Order: sequence, then structure tokens, then C-alpha cells
Amino acid sequence: MSIYLDNAATTFPKPESVYQAIDRASREVGVAPNRGGYRQSLDAARVLLDTRESLASLFGGSDSSRFIITHSATESLNLAVKGLLRSGDHVVTTSMEHNSLARPLHAASTCGSEVTWVDGDTDGNVSTEAILSALRKDTRLVAMTHCSNVTGALNPIEEIGHHLKERNVLLLVDAAQSAGSVPIDIERMQIDLLAAPGHKGLYGPQGTGFLYIASGIELEPIILGGTGSSSTDLTPPRHLPERFESGTLNISGIAGLKAGLDFVLSQGVEQIRNHEFSLLSRLVHGLSSIHRVVIHNSDLTKPRGAVLSFTIQGMDPSKAGFLLDSEFDIAVRVGLHCAPLAHMTIGTFPEGTVRVSPGFFNTERDIDIFLGAVREIVDREA
Repeated sequence: MSIYLDNAATTFPKPESVYQAIDRASREVGVAPNRGGYRQSLDAARVLLDTRESLASLFGGSDSSRFIITHSATESLNLAVKGLLRSGDHVVTTSMEHNSLARPLHAASTCGSEVTWVDGDTDGNVSTEAILSALRKDTRLVAMTHCSNVTGALNPIEEIGHHLKERNVLLLVDAAQSAGSVPIDIERMQIDLLAAPGHKGLYGPQGTGFLYIASGIELEPIILGGTGSSSTDLTPPRHLPERFESGTLNISGIAGLKAGLDFVLSQGVEQIRNHEFSLLSRLVHGLSSIHRVVIHNSDLTKPRGAVLSFTIQGMDPSKAGFLLDSEFDIAVRVGLHCAPLAHMTIGTFPEGTVRVSPGFFNTERDIDIFLGAVREIVDREA
């Protein structure tokens, strides 16, 4: 029986309710929202509204219309960066970013914005002090990950958010590795822009995501087209969320996202987090006992998510991943994980690491079988 340990990429399996919601929406709704006054179109619009309400419930938002539905965290981050930054703006970010944020920021730097990259430590942690020391009088934005997709290091977003609010600097948070498994309250944490995908810790399908935009923030849309409203104008509507939702939305996928959100709300983020951390602890203790295995961020006393990277001395990570898959039917991620700067920071560039990321549906038995497989590979390849 196969064991899936790549939940940092996409959670699998999904709750049964997610599959049912996608199927039901495809069969019984199946039309474009906000494009007609007939019942099916109104039903599709209701799916959108209900999904926004669930997002607001999970993340502490008081206005669900400020949750923009996108197709991915990548689209959300591009909208935040390209919609906000202008020539002359100064931005602070970190060396631990996924390319979904690092590449838009780099592109902004070629168009007149200035980007300061703050280094994380060898475990991937970024301190509040390091962020604050990089601020300037003209800093407009701090854009950073909440949880590293390489080492699992969890950054002090709430502390940073309060300092930035005092300095009138905006905060964009990439919550791809934390949404659904780490408590996030956008208002308490002073988050101005929050991006996350639907297919990871929110247990929705691929092709879904969202961007939260706080009140008072004006972004320019990066995709223009039909919205079902303000059709007489050649400019997009000013009101949210339609301003940023041009084109026909993936209503079946969004229905699945709604079901995933409701699953997280019903289980409780803390319960999900506790289960994943228990499995992570089992991984750390087990891997620490295997000769030649090096864990990159083995400190369980510091805040972290359920992501673990390791290397085996004398073995390319790609070989370890291949053997785990081909001989033991265990799925893990190997390489740079779309975060080359993070690997430069922790010293694992260019080969990368083996990444293990347990999810809510994994068990202690899964972890024990994985540990046994790694031990066998290390012993055999000595």
C-alpha cells in the first residue's frame, strides 16, 4: 500500500466531502456565476458567497468580500505584488521565499522597485529584528512566507505585523504552508495581504486559491475581462470582489474548496496542527537515530510547521527519493522545492534535500514504515 508524504505540495487524500462537493457542483450547478438571473447561475453565485464566508470564518475576516478567489497562491501573490508596487517603492523580503513570491519580486526590481533580501539562519528562521533592521523611510511593503516550504521554520508574523503597523508599512504573507494547519487571524496579526492555495492545508482541489486584501489597500488588477457586472464600461469595476475576478471561475473547484474549508473548521486548526506535529516529532526522533542522516532544522522547541528536510551524507537526494518510490512505494519530494534561495541559505544548494511532509490523514504507522525504509536504504548504500 502506497504512503503519501508530500502534503506540502498538495494534500492527499482529500476529505470525502470535498470529492462529493466537486461532483455535485459539476452535475447540479455547472454554470457560470453572476452571468444570469436564472436559478442555476444564482446557485453558482451562492457557492462563491458561501466559500468567502468560510474563508472569513477561518481567518478572522470581518468582510468576506475582501477574499478574492484565484486559481492558486501563485496568482494571488502576483496580484498582490504587481497590483501594489510601483517604480520607486522599497520592499523587504527574505531568502526563504518560494519562487511564487521571489520571482514576482525580482520582476518588480527590474521595473523600478527596490528589493532588500533578508537572510534566514541555517534552519530557515527569519527574526523580527532582521526584518525591522532592513526597513527604510521609503519602505512600502514587507513580503514574506509564514512557514518555510523547505525547513518548516515558522516566522513571527504577528510580532512583525504589529511593528509594521506602527511604521505604516504593509505586510504581505505567503501562507501556502500554514493556512489550515497553523492558526491565522488576519486582524489580530495585522496582515494586510494574505495569499494561500486551496489544495494544500485547506484540503480543496488544485486550481483554487485566494487573496485577502485589507480595507484601504488599492490594487490594480492584472487580469481584465468580463465580470458579469459593470458591463457597459471598458474599465473593470471598482468594487470587490468582482474587480479581481475577471473570467469564468472554476465553480466546481470552488465548491470543493468550500468543503475543504468546512472540514478544517469542523476539525479545528489546533487539532490538525497537533496531529501533524506529533507525526513530525516522530520523524525527527527517528531520523536522528539513523547514521549519515542530516536533518535541516531538527529543533522541535522553535515554532514550526509540519515540513522536514533531510539529506543522507554521500547520497544525492534524487536517488533517495527514487529508491523510496520505486522500492517502498513512498512518495516524498526531492530537489530544490522551487525555493533555490532557501537552499542557498541552509547550505543544500544545488542538490537540494529530501522533503517529508505528513498531513492530517497520515498515521504513526506511515511514519514508522518510512523510517524503516530510510534505515534500510542507508544501511544498504553504506
